[in-house]
Order: sequence, then C-alpha cells, then structure tokens
Amino acid sequence: MSQVLLIGVGDMGERFAAGLAASGRVRELVLVDVAGSGLREKAATLVSCYDVTVRAVETEPRDQYSFERLLRDLRPDLVVQAASLQSPWALVGRSDAVARAIGGAGLALRLPFQLPCLVAVMRAVREQGYTGPVANLSLPDITHPLLARHGLAPTVGLGNVSMLLLRARSAWRQQHPGQTPPLIRVVGQHHHVYGVMQSTPPADPNDGPRVYVGDDAVRADDLAYGGLPIAPGLRYNHVTAAATLPVLEALLPGSEPLRWSTPAPHGLPGGYPVRITSGAVALDLPPNVDADEAAAFCERIGRADGIDRIDDDGTVHFTDEARAALADVAPDLAEPLPFDDVEILRRARRLGDLLG
Repeated sequence: MSQVLLIGVGDMGERFAAGLAASGRVRELVLVDVAGSGLREKAATLVSCYDVTVRAVETEPRDQYSFERLLRDLRPDLVVQAASLQSPWALVGRSDAVARAIGGAGLALRLPFQLPCLVAVMRAVREQGYTGPVANLSLPDITHPLLARHGLAPTVGLGNVSMLLLRARSAWRQQHPGQTPPLIRVVGQHHHVYGVMQSTPPADPNDGPRVYVGDDAVRADDLAYGGLPIAPGLRYNHVTAAATLPVLEALLPGSEPLRWSTPAPHGLPGGYPVRITSGAVALDLPPNVDADEAAAFCERIGRADGIDRIDDDGTVHFTDEARAALADVAPDLAEPLPFDDVEILRRARRLGDLLG
C-alpha cells in the first residue's frame, strides 16, 4: 500500500485521485491545491467513497519550498503533477479575435501557464534528492524536453500518446469483436490528439501517429483514426484519465510490469512505447524503430503546436506560423521565451489579461 502526493486537483487531478483511491493500491493520498479550490470537499468525497486516507494541503502551487517540505516529511512513493495556471481547455467555445489568434498560434504559446507549477515541483524534487517517480500532466511533450536542458525532466508524462494508444486499441477491438487486443505500441505527439479523437486523419499519412501491432510490430497507422469521433472539449478528460491510470498504478511499488505508450519519458519530445517495471521507465520501441528518428518525427509534428526549436539553455523559439497568428494581436508573445521565472510569469499575466 502506497502513498501518493498529487499536486493540482482540478478536473483531471480529481479523476486521477478517484482512480488511485479505487485501485486498492494506495494507502494515503495527499492532495495539494490552492485555498478556495474546494480541496477539502474533494478530499471528503474521496474518503466517503473509498477505503483510503486523504490529506488536503492548501498552498500556492508555485511554492517550491512548500513542496520541499512535503517531500521531506512524506517521502511519497509517487508524485503526480497536474497543476497549471490555466486549463488547456480555457479557449474552447470562444470565437473572439484574441482567442482565435492565441489558439491559432499553437498550444506552445501558452507554455507560461504550464511551466511555473511544474518547475517549482521539479526544483523541489532536485533540492530534496527525491528519487521516486514523478509523473506530469502539464504539456509533457514540450515541457519535458525543455526542462531536460536543466536536469529537471520528470520521469514520465501523462495523457497525449497514451490517449492515441487507447483509440487504436478501441479501433482494433471494433475490427476483431470478442478478441483480446495484442500489444499495440504508438509513437506520436500531442498535436495528434485532436485529429485522432475526431477520427480525422491528416492529408499526408506520414503526418499521423505510427502504430505498431503485435510483437512483430506490423504497421497499422489507420487504427489511430478508426474510432468513433468525439468533438473537442472536457469529454476528452475521460479518455485522458483512462489512459493515465494504468501508468500511475504501474509506477507504484510492487506493481506488475506494464507495456504502454507515454509522453516524454526522461525528457524526450513527443510520446513513445515504454515498459514500466518497479517504478522505472524504459523505452520499448520495436526492433526496427530508431529512437533518434522517432524523436525527430515527434519534433517535426510538434511544429504544429507552435514550437520551432528549444535552445540548449531552454529558450523556446516559436514558428513563423505562430508569429503570424499573433501579428495583429500581441506580437511580443511570439518572441523567444527564455527559461526565466520573471519573464515566464510576465507572459502568463499578459496572456491572462488578453484573454480576460
């Protein structure tokens, strides 16, 4: 029975907490979020539903020193980071010019909302010498390779390519009623999620995720787009949770090994097949797949999220398309983003002011 520290208990964090509480594998959940977030009510609900101890800790989600104290006092078996300054779904349903421009620039432009909480957690992990697994939900395909430049990459990311895996498995089951799906491995990137969830393949098949079926890794990329379509929105969080909980459980002590596909293991860009054993994560690429070529593919697809490149010092450069999308609204937001706390928070405030 394990102890899990879960930081950020919004819609996704609460789903993770409920899944872990229901698993029978967790002795205690320590939930961290800001005051006024309904955290104590969420903890009370979990205790009412499941045989688990739940502790609620209200603190600023960018407070590195609070996280250091928690890590030092608890030494949890697993840290789950699900906090951000704004949900990636904040623009859904908006059609105003500012929202269209920011949305059209790609999700990478909103890195200032995703980085501060994650950076605080990972700095606390480093300062306290915490060696357990850290799983992160905040745009891992981009944040992990950025943080890897500073030795701060989490163990593994959550969502994204794991969702593509579930969609491919679902399509395989539709084609093979009553049969158990074989091993399916996926190489893909965050940007693939929208097309895959809506069952809309790209014009160029080479731009879709790569799907490998069975131990002999037969390519079956069409499986990614073979499921029933789901319009963008919070409903995707159901699939995210279902795709994530096997990973979280596999990271707990004493778990059975898991072969899955996850985002950004050990700071890699995009998502890859992995094998999780005793909390350790290792690549599980098919024998005929080159790791460097797979990473280059994910970086290429990542341009659609607005990322041109990340320098060795962590400076993020945005694509020409991202700059063009913001030219008439806020061209300064598409300037290179340095790995600097003050500038990252300044841009988060600027984005927040623009979006209202």
